[in-house]
Amino acid sequence: MLENKIYEYAVIRLVPKVEREEFFNIGLVMFSKKEKFIRMEFHLCPDKFKLMDSKMDFEDVLQNLESFQKIANGDKDGGPVALMDIPERFRWLTAVRSSSVQTSRPHPGKTQDLEKTFGKLFEELVV
Repeated sequence: MLENKIYEYAVIRLVPKVEREEFFNIGLVMFSKKEKFIRMEFHLCPDKFKLMDSKMDFEDVLQNLESFQKIANGDKDGGPVALMDIPERFRWLTAVRSSSVQTSRPHPGKTQDLEKTFGKLFEELVV
């Protein structure tokens, strides 16, 4: 029998005007401490981005998301945070912040297949 793996995930959100607290989902980060698993993906649609009434620059947001991904992946180009262990990186990525790229609070779950669950959540919540 396959054992369920405990995980946590958070939705990555783009907040065009922080003071209005409106957002749309643009990514997902998931981790499992026991499985030493972390994955972060994003989908930033240029057409949807253009519909926002905001002074944000698409390339700046894209660069911010790429930095998130480097940290999640433990890429040395992601700076000192990327060199932390997986749980610390996840906690840093999901820390409350008042910037244009934010995350939801972390949500727990159980699954037998982390990759499959990540894909399902990404499709349901982001794409």
